[in-house]
Order: sequence, then C-alpha cells, then structure tokens
Amino acid sequence: MDRENEVVPMKESQKREQKAAYEDEDVSIGLCGCLLVALSILLMLLTLPLSVWMCIKIVKEYERAIIFRLGRIVKGGAKGPGLFFILPCTDSFINVDMRTITFDIPPQEILTKDSVTVSVDGVVYYRVQNATLAVANITNADAATRLLAQTTLRNVLGTKNLAEILSDREEIAHSMQSSLDDATDAWGIKVERVEIKDVKLPLQLQRAMAAEAEATREARAKVIAAEGEMNASRALKEASLVIAESPSALQLRYLQTLNTIAAEKNSTIIFPLPLEMMQGFIKN
Repeated sequence: MDRENEVVPMKESQKREQKAAYEDEDVSIGLCGCLLVALSILLMLLTLPLSVWMCIKIVKEYERAIIFRLGRIVKGGAKGPGLFFILPCTDSFINVDMRTITFDIPPQEILTKDSVTVSVDGVVYYRVQNATLAVANITNADAATRLLAQTTLRNVLGTKNLAEILSDREEIAHSMQSSLDDATDAWGIKVERVEIKDVKLPLQLQRAMAAEAEATREARAKVIAAEGEMNASRALKEASLVIAESPSALQLRYLQTLNTIAAEKNSTIIFPLPLEMMQGFIKN
C-alpha cells in the first residue's frame, strides 16, 4: 500500500512539469539561428515603416497566440489578448480559441452488462486550458477529444446494466467527465461537463417493458380496489351496528332513500320487505 501511495504524487508532479515545460524552457536556436534572427531584425529596420504592418498582430479577447521562432516555441508561452510582435521570415504563430466548445457524441450502439443492445448519444463541453500544450502535444485536439468521448462512452456504459443506464444518468455523466478530463489533461484541455442526451431501446424491448409496466399498474389497481371494498365493508358493518341499536334509524333511512328516488324517478315507489318474511319461503 505504501508503494502505491508513492506512485500517485509522482504522476501528478510529472503532469505539472509537462505543463510548464514549454513555458520555462530556454529557446536555444544556436549560432545559425541567432544570425537568422539578427538578419530578420535588420530587414525589419530597413523596411520601416512598411514592415511594422507585417510584424504587428492582434488576437481577440478569447484567443491566444503560440509563436514559433525557427520552429521552436518562444519562451513565455501563449501571447494575448491584444497586440504582439513577430519577426518577419523567422516567426510564425497559431491562434487557439479559448472559449468553451460543445459537440455531440454520435449515437453509439452499446452492449450493456446484461446483454441488451442500446443506442446512446450525449454532449460534451470542453475548453482549452493551456494553449501551448494544445498545440505542441497533439495534432488536432478537437478531433482527438471527439474520438476519445466516443470510446469513453462505450467503455463506461459497457460496465452498466440497462436499469443503471436508465436511472443513473447523472452518475454516468460524472464518471465520463472524470475519465475524459484525466485523459485530456496532457493536451491542455479541460472537460467541463458531459451529459447523456438520449437512450434508444429496441422496439421489441420497448413493447416488453410497456407490457410489464401495464401489468404492474393493473395489479396495483386491483389491490387498491380490493382495499377500498374492504374498507367500505367495514364502514357498512359499523353503520349496521349503529342502525341495529335504534330501530327508528332504519325507518329514517328508508324515508331518505324514498326522497332520493323520487327526485329522479317519481313514478317508482319502493316498499321495504323485511327479510324475516322471506325466510319461510326459503325453507319451503
């Protein structure tokens, strides 16, 4: 356990050193390079003021410029925003957009842990955190991040079953964000947010789940109806006990029933027949 705990700080320190490598490294272009730079400065001075328009560059507030002098990154890292100077013939620069970039993850056919094929897509928000690393460490940071997001989505969802994918989207999104952020750290990219947009199930599975949900609802409805009938029977039992204690209560109930029937069907008259009179006919 002690050896494992010692490895983690070493990895973090290596990442920090890699981030600062291009900014702290001294530009060593050699004698020939120094002569070319001197000639470039002399050419700029001889062609003043026309050369000023070629040497002055402007980057916007959301951009940073990486300057290459004879193929090497100029000490100091990214320049901008605002004005900066370059030397003609020896310097070149690349603009890097520092704004948050959004892209959709194409729908991926994924086999879940419980052997169900689903189609899942998502959206990723990221931005360039270190412009120097984004230019020097990878050919195309945007394309690499898009491909990595697709493979990460497959790897993360491949370890989940269907129920977890449908219910734990937020947890899956955080797991993907953490994995992407760790992988793109060496490229100077910060993954800010990952969201799962849609989970498409096969048509047969949708029908099976709908049938299961319908059966569950019907069973629940029957249980609720049975509980209601049981409660109603208990209430009727209590009412009959109350009526049995007072014989006049039954007559009042009879009059109330006649009043209710007369309001709707005034041609119908109901006479109560005691059940004791029917017992003789039932025995015969």
